[in-house]
Amino acid sequence: MAATFCFPVFRRVMLALVLLTAAAMPGLAQDWPGKTVKIIVPFGAGSTPDIVARLIADRLGQKYPGSGFLVENKPGASGNLGTDAVAKAAPDGATLGISIGGPLAINTLLFSTLPYDPRKDIAPITQLVTQPSALAVNPALKIDSVAALVALIKANPGKYNFASIGNGSLSHLAMEAIAIKAGTRLVHVPYPGSPQAILAVIRDDAQMACLPAISVTPQAKAGKVSILAVTTATRSPYLPDVPTLKESGIDVEADAWNGLIAPGRTPKALIDKINKDVVAIIRAPELREKLAAQLMEPVGSTPEEFRARIDGEIARWAPVIKAANVKVN
Repeated sequence: MAATFCFPVFRRVMLALVLLTAAAMPGLAQDWPGKTVKIIVPFGAGSTPDIVARLIADRLGQKYPGSGFLVENKPGASGNLGTDAVAKAAPDGATLGISIGGPLAINTLLFSTLPYDPRKDIAPITQLVTQPSALAVNPALKIDSVAALVALIKANPGKYNFASIGNGSLSHLAMEAIAIKAGTRLVHVPYPGSPQAILAVIRDDAQMACLPAISVTPQAKAGKVSILAVTTATRSPYLPDVPTLKESGIDVEADAWNGLIAPGRTPKALIDKINKDVVAIIRAPELREKLAAQLMEPVGSTPEEFRARIDGEIARWAPVIKAANVKVN
């Protein structure tokens, strides 16, 4: 007779567990942040994601004075190392990350394998900022427009070098896309970072580069390079007199952005709670002023909008990577 009641009892126990789990999720969101939250940055100190992470950690610390918000730099493997650390963390809100288009999208096209699946193992929270890249050339080229540059490189395929901040980086892919749209070839010369790449243009070791605008504008003001265009869809409010590539007849868009992420199994209630807190911070006037110093604009999107942005990057760069035969491993 005991066996007769075994299945109903089991069903009641399982139902109770489901209800308890469902009830715990809103509570988890209400309890966030708890004692300490670690924000992992997959790049070094002083990088754009690091600057944004520290601004947000500082503001979250002010909002929740009883909690700690620590920024941990975990650079390596084109941003994959730190992003993987977020992917493999417990989905409880204690570990977040700030990442960019490379580890979240483009690297799926460049690496034969990744230690994480950006779609399954990463939960997007919000796109934080966008930052224009600037197409800069050595003044010795004596050109003042994208049209003039296109005419020059079309007439001399394979003659001119461009600098980038690494194989497969946005600065690399943007220049490959420009060359493809112009129907010509350029020679890629990678450098460790933006300072070295812009110095190569100044020295004429490379004649052009598409780099974060913050690394280009000081050199342009000093007359050491010329800025021809920005890569954003619309003109940057910080460089209002500089046309976009699209305005200049080259349909290429390549803005540098970063966003806040969590481990993939993080409950939606918790994601929404963190999104609400961080979007309010990133859109605050005082933070906008600090971001402006780095030529960054705040965004503050929904998790769904951020996911769509990641998917859009994959669709944008897949044909460029294939056409230019770009490989990392």
